[in-house]
Amino acid sequence: MKALAMTTLDAVGDLRLTGLTKRFGSFTAVDNLDLTIPQGSFFALLGASGCGKTTTLRMVSGLEDPTAGRIYIGDTEVTSTKPYKRPVNTVFQNYALFPHLNIYDNVAFGLRRRGVKDVKKQVEDMLALVELGHLAKRKPSQLSGGQQQRVAVGRALINQPQVLLLDEPLGALDLKLRRQMQIELKRIQVEVGLTFVHVTHDQEEAMTMADTIAVMNAGRIEQLGSPEELYENPATTFVANFLGQSNLVVGTTVAKGDVIAVEAHGHRLTLPGARCQAPSDAVIVGVRPEKVSLLPADAETPSDQNVLTGGVVTDASFIGVSTQYLVKMPWGQELSVFEQNMGKEIFRPGSAVSLTWDPSQTFGLDGRQDIEAGADIDDEAAK
Repeated sequence: MKALAMTTLDAVGDLRLTGLTKRFGSFTAVDNLDLTIPQGSFFALLGASGCGKTTTLRMVSGLEDPTAGRIYIGDTEVTSTKPYKRPVNTVFQNYALFPHLNIYDNVAFGLRRRGVKDVKKQVEDMLALVELGHLAKRKPSQLSGGQQQRVAVGRALINQPQVLLLDEPLGALDLKLRRQMQIELKRIQVEVGLTFVHVTHDQEEAMTMADTIAVMNAGRIEQLGSPEELYENPATTFVANFLGQSNLVVGTTVAKGDVIAVEAHGHRLTLPGARCQAPSDAVIVGVRPEKVSLLPADAETPSDQNVLTGGVVTDASFIGVSTQYLVKMPWGQELSVFEQNMGKEIFRPGSAVSLTWDPSQTFGLDGRQDIEAGADIDDEAAK
């Protein structure tokens, strides 16, 4: 039954933004953005407050006029098209449901406004898609936040838009509901095969739901790719720090080829040449905290591993599935290590340790970048 809800949708092509720019006085919110969002994909615009992601979404929906650039859906330019005439619908964080209407009538509202007389089958199919048919007669105030958000999605989808825009749709939900809704939204997107464009500051949310993520910073796209690609092979220090956590250490290239050797604070580290994006000998060596293991300082270190010696544990936080360590290195930098709790010794603060990891898990970035870029952006600042 669910599959019937959107069978009348036709393939319409990609959403394309060319040279899209938005200025507010002297401030440039979106800076000459070129972006193609493939038809039928779940796409996320990820970034902190002020990065331009919501402004981009508002230009696509028609709620903001671009200063320059064009917007296309398939071969049709919609840059100057009135919002209500664009084949897009938006789901907001605050649901925007009609409190005096029951769930059935909320979902039916768009059809009735367009003059559709017989809405029964379409509404029932849409309620089945969002798994709320049994609550059709209830008012929004009688539903949980997650259920209300599904109503909002159903109300938007029933109008058969070519693109569904999601503006921080899960921000008002608590953690458990948010994770449930991540799964639900992805399921709905797969079933209807529609293009979803999701704006969020939540890295985990973007990685859980999206096929492709564009990490935005200061009105531009820092990097575009699959969640796995962005996490495993960040192209900039901003992406390495903003998308998850990274240990970044400044070094100098001393040997090049298929394997690159780097001298860093008296240690020799290696990484695959294909994972190094430094154009000069100045390089920032990176590794994710969960790729790193700790050994007692007096233990023999494996010869086939990257090793940093001289560390002292400054903090050990047991969080169930793993223990998260902060380790201060001789040059003053604190590095993070996340070790799964599999019966291994837990190091206490003050323990002298060495850090080891597989060289293949190392990445290299342009050493001229700010090593702290993106690291000081927290969830509160991003809302």
